[in-house]
Amino acid sequence: MWLFLVLVAVPIVEIGLFIELGGLLGLWPTLAIVVATALIGSILLRTQGLSTIEELKRRAESGQNPAGPMAHGALILVAGLLLLTPGFFTDGIGFLLMIPPVRSVIIRWLAMRAEMKLYASAANSPQAPDIIDVEFEVVDDETSDNPNPGNSGWTKHP
Repeated sequence: MWLFLVLVAVPIVEIGLFIELGGLLGLWPTLAIVVATALIGSILLRTQGLSTIEELKRRAESGQNPAGPMAHGALILVAGLLLLTPGFFTDGIGFLLMIPPVRSVIIRWLAMRAEMKLYASAANSPQAPDIIDVEFEVVDDETSDNPNPGNSGWTKHP
């Protein structure tokens, strides 16, 4: 349902912004802005993408967790696609995603949501293991009441 709303709402917002800004600025300045944001977006995509790939390589070579650069790279790709898509609304979101602190906040939020969903699905799963709380007492062989403990690996003496 959310995807449907996004796929309907975003074009409506974009059309409205094109009409309003096109009426305010005129046709050619509006088109120039669209082309300029696409060019700026492609330059940002290239520079930030390459730096993220270098960070990913560095972490992989040093044995560190590459999840951070991978998540940033995915959001940079989304930002680039949004900036290459004609429209003012998508450009605004794309430029926001090009800011590393904004990406970090989004990554933390998505990670938190994923953990909560994973925890909730594991807790509600019919295949979740039952937790059995038990108490036990260690019995030494000297205090055992059984004179013949047997010869299995569990009961014979070393």
